[in-house]
Amino acid sequence: MYTILITQKEAEVAAATRAEIARLAPGARVIITDDRDAIAAALPAVDIVAGHLSAAQLGQAVNLRWYQQWGAGADWLARHPELAERDFVLTNASGVHAINISEHIFALLLAFARGLPAAFGAQARGEWQRQGDAVFELAGKTLLLVGVGAIGQRTAHLASAFGLRVWGIRRHPGRAAPGVERMGDMARLHEWLPEADFVVLTIPLTAETRHVIDEAALRRMKRTAYLINIGRGATVDEAALARGLREGWLAGAGLDVFEQEPLPAGSPLWAMPNVIITAHYSGATPEYQPRAMAIFLENLRRFVQGEELQNIVDKRLGY
Repeated sequence: MYTILITQKEAEVAAATRAEIARLAPGARVIITDDRDAIAAALPAVDIVAGHLSAAQLGQAVNLRWYQQWGAGADWLARHPELAERDFVLTNASGVHAINISEHIFALLLAFARGLPAAFGAQARGEWQRQGDAVFELAGKTLLLVGVGAIGQRTAHLASAFGLRVWGIRRHPGRAAPGVERMGDMARLHEWLPEADFVVLTIPLTAETRHVIDEAALRRMKRTAYLINIGRGATVDEAALARGLREGWLAGAGLDVFEQEPLPAGSPLWAMPNVIITAHYSGATPEYQPRAMAIFLENLRRFVQGEELQNIVDKRLGY
């Protein structure tokens, strides 16, 4: 039958999950381990891998038919084009982050709206400092979503509840999304930037999206607008962003991802009062494992039945 490798600690895979794998793929040999030596020994024979593998490890999986990666981003393929040419199906965990990352986006938006960075600074200094002149409301403003996948759609849902107008940019603008009033492709970006109060990036990193927010784009934004990036750091030209924040091309930025991580100590972004930095943890949630496992189990059912899998990644495009 199949040999299935799950690259996790045995204790992390519940007995009920193992029973479901056995039900979906009767007779399959299932290996559950996070030990590097055990993984290396298993790789040449595996048909299916679920979890995390390095590029070097993928190279050893010569009989691989399907790799269910445990994360969403597949920009690693750009660094390993030889793997993109391999004949295996790659699926990702797209959708697993929709709730927690959309909530992180609104945490950043609300922090700016209610003046929380200044309030936290005043608290640390023991000062009673009202923020009344600096606050604003989200309702009635325009949020431009650059990327309308699972995270973007959940963000649009929340935005509608807050009374925001939502415009979206996606590769295929003919696909509508609930709560998105206007939909366009990347060619609309510079046209729509001057009308947006908030620009939220959820896009993957590809050749097309690298530095899509560059100096020209930043100069198109309102001086009162805020940029939120929870996608990939290199979609933003950080040097141009730092300059724009200093010179007032935009009001502020909430950043969870960066071109270099950890963000270097010498980055000017650390000291800017109009920047909120979180250390690439918008994707963190205690619900990650069960959601990702549910995607794998559904795809395992489809694989065994010969059906098309969910969340297939185009290995040449990287998403």
